[in-house]
Amino acid sequence: MNGTIRFQLPAIVILFVSQAGAWAQNIDIGEMEYLSSCAPCHGRDASGKGPLSNQLKVVPTDLTRLAKKNGGVFPTSAVYEKIDGRQEVKSHGTREMPIWGYRYQPLPIGADETTNRNLLDPEPIIRARILALVDYLNRVQKK
Repeated sequence: MNGTIRFQLPAIVILFVSQAGAWAQNIDIGEMEYLSSCAPCHGRDASGKGPLSNQLKVVPTDLTRLAKKNGGVFPTSAVYEKIDGRQEVKSHGTREMPIWGYRYQPLPIGADETTNRNLLDPEPIIRARILALVDYLNRVQKK
C-alpha cells in the first residue's frame, strides 16, 4: 500500500499544480473582501439581510440599490470614503473601534510596530482591498 501512495502522490500534486492557474483566474478579490467583511451584516447577496442583521439595532443598507438611490449612478467616491473611514457610518462603530478593525485603514502609530516594520508600505494593500470591494459593489447593483 505504501508503494501505491508513493506513485499516486506525484500524480495528485501534478493535477493540483496544473489547475492552480485556472483556479487563480476565477478568484474575485472584491467578492472575497465583501464576503469576509460585509456579508455577515449585509448578506451574501448584499440585500441587507445577512445572518447577523436581525441582531443589529440599525438595519443594514441594501447595498444593491446604491446607484438607484443616487440617480442611477454608482457613488464610487462616497462608498470608498465610507469604507476607509472619511465618512462615518454610525452602525459601523467609531473610527477608534471600527467594525472592520484596521483592515481598511492604516495602523495608528505605535500599534503593533513589529508588524509595521515588516511591511514596506501597507497603504497600497489597503487601497487595493478597498478598490476591489468598491468595484464588487458596483457590479452587484440592481438595474
